[in-house]
Amino acid sequence: MQTSLPKRTVALLGIGHTNAHIVKMWRMQPIADTQLVCISNHAISTYSGMLPGVLAGQYPVERMEIDLVRLCASVGARLVLDTVTGIDREQKQIQFKSRPPVSYDVLSIGIGSKPNMSNVDAKPGGLLAIKPMQTFLSRLRKRLKKLRSVANERPLRIGIVGGGAGGVEIAFCLPKRIERELTDAGVKFPAAEVHLFQSRDRLVPGMYDSTADMVERELVRQGVAIHFGKYVTKVRNKGVTLTPRRGDAQSANSKAESEFVPLDLVLWATSATAPPSLGKLGLPTDQRGFLRTKDTLESIADHSIFVVGDSGTIDNVDRPKAGIFAVRQGPILFENIKNTLRAAPNEVFKPQSDYLKLLNTGDGKAIGEYLGRTFFSKFALRWKDYIDGKFMNMYQAYSPPMMADSTSVNSAESDAMRCLGCGGKVSQSVLSRVFKRLEIRQRPEVLIGLDSADDAAVLKMNGQTAVTTDFFAAPLDDPYLVGRMAALNSLSDVWAMNAEPVAALTMATLPFADSRHESAQESLLHELLSGAIHEFDKANVSLVGGHTIEGPRTTIGFTILANQSAKAPWTKAGMKKGDQLVLTKPIGSGVLLAAHMQAECRAAWYIELMKHLVVSNAAASAIAAKQKLAAVTDVTGFGLASHLYEMLAASQVGAELDLARMSVLPGAVELVGKGIESTLAPSNRVVEQHIDAPAQMTDDLKSRYELLFDPQTCGGLLLSVSPAKSSELIAELGQVGLAPVVIGSVKKMKHDAPRIRVNSST
Repeated sequence: MQTSLPKRTVALLGIGHTNAHIVKMWRMQPIADTQLVCISNHAISTYSGMLPGVLAGQYPVERMEIDLVRLCASVGARLVLDTVTGIDREQKQIQFKSRPPVSYDVLSIGIGSKPNMSNVDAKPGGLLAIKPMQTFLSRLRKRLKKLRSVANERPLRIGIVGGGAGGVEIAFCLPKRIERELTDAGVKFPAAEVHLFQSRDRLVPGMYDSTADMVERELVRQGVAIHFGKYVTKVRNKGVTLTPRRGDAQSANSKAESEFVPLDLVLWATSATAPPSLGKLGLPTDQRGFLRTKDTLESIADHSIFVVGDSGTIDNVDRPKAGIFAVRQGPILFENIKNTLRAAPNEVFKPQSDYLKLLNTGDGKAIGEYLGRTFFSKFALRWKDYIDGKFMNMYQAYSPPMMADSTSVNSAESDAMRCLGCGGKVSQSVLSRVFKRLEIRQRPEVLIGLDSADDAAVLKMNGQTAVTTDFFAAPLDDPYLVGRMAALNSLSDVWAMNAEPVAALTMATLPFADSRHESAQESLLHELLSGAIHEFDKANVSLVGGHTIEGPRTTIGFTILANQSAKAPWTKAGMKKGDQLVLTKPIGSGVLLAAHMQAECRAAWYIELMKHLVVSNAAASAIAAKQKLAAVTDVTGFGLASHLYEMLAASQVGAELDLARMSVLPGAVELVGKGIESTLAPSNRVVEQHIDAPAQMTDDLKSRYELLFDPQTCGGLLLSVSPAKSSELIAELGQVGLAPVVIGSVKKMKHDAPRIRVNSST
């Protein structure tokens, strides 16, 4: 439990080879009173060294992936998934495309590189970029699917541009992947014709001549056509145009000397160049656009910013962009982060002049070189497999978070005894600064709001007013997202009553922070309320006041004031025999959030969960009102079964549920099968006494049954609708991006109390 806010923040922008080492070290040696924030565009980080083996079918794709959601959860680090748009070095803030900035004390930038595509006219139809590598295999699969008709007439023609180590390994291993994909699809010609394009006169620059010769011989033996000494200057969906290299006897500017090579698909694997995002960070760059650093890995312009891996270029040090250097920088970076925080001298990184190089040939062997020798053998591939496997094992260990101790970020032993009650309020200065930074929506009903210092908000409300409140402890270490969730969770009760939300009062508890570190509280509260206002603005709701105190952990919620005069309130008593039960959103958020706390929620599940948690019930409520439904509720903490039973009891009817048709979030069934559940789930089973369930069910249906008691955060609406209206209702809900399902029907009550009959048919 976080009892006090960290006094400092270390931020990692990009979780590649070097920055991943910092995350690993945080498990073993977390820096006291310091928060670790990991920032990435993707929830998965891929290890490029294992891509060739995955293409060749030697490893499953999961073996080359680091699940950042589970990794960060396992070490207690915060993960921010968004696009960075810039850095405010004066304020020490990282700016984002769609969320408030995140502050840092030390920042490490490691977002990698991209293949050089300068001086090429490329259309997307025939070009498949290797990066982002996280999506490469899925994009390759889609392209091959489109090319199946061609492969039924002749072998596919595949081009790989770039004769360095990366391009060579792809040329060796990609044909195996293509053949598997096409064979599984039953095409007539699964084998591909591969072309490798290298602008220089030899392959693998930087490697020994003997190694380059061996690579060329093996490529030719495997049927790869190699094109030396010409640039690919144009890429179309029918092939590429080659132009002779400048300085050759034939002029590069002569159209007559250009050569067209027909191809069905082109992959780009040329030498590294800087991604455009590096140029937006406001730091000095070299002639290729990479960020310039000292030999201590810190930016030449800012001692609190480090640049690692391919993203940085050490002044006066000429080394290729290679993963080996990024890996070796990890220990130096960790020491220098600690040195910077304590104002100590930084250590120097000294890249080695020679290192082991191993190239997977896709057939159970590898070509390698080391200490002046070139070799080619099965043992070389086993050697590569051992090195790569050892590296990945360090980052695929997703054990649950360690308990906080005196050395951890959450340590509060040094904090003095804090006042609670009214004495535990967050300081006025923090509140004042946060409110000045927020853009608060104004409503005509708000006569006195946050723009004045009065004791209460004053609203002019005519007619009936609906009031509801909701409050929860933050289930995620992402204040902006938690603020959005808290707002939507609170608004949901109003929408379930067919009322128009007007104003909101916040209730928040922030972890302790002493007067010297109020900025941490300010940043946290600003992110929480910015997320809430993001949702309140869409709902035309004004934030008019609230109460914020200090406490042992972050909690937030809102009291919502709503206008009920214009519409008759929905109740839970309007269900009728024969009605269909429509659920507007899937269930399973409780078990997924519980799994996330245990570092058991996979990245793919986490991404879908995050999308689910910020889907508003406003549109579903409006559609239900249009259909003139009478019985509506929202599915929240007591779970689907309890909320359904409340409706049945109020309406004096029974119900039948179809487990197989119930919509469930990805991963929820598997996690329940592993015995993971939310702490509230056992209490929610009190309603089980009113449920008739079959004695025998499949494992899948057993898990679905258990999810009836799963507490939902930001759950959907449960609607009781006549069969005559259900098709139109479901169609309209689908048009606003929801995926509603009919999960059962309303039956006549046959007992003294309502019963829920569970149907286990598949």
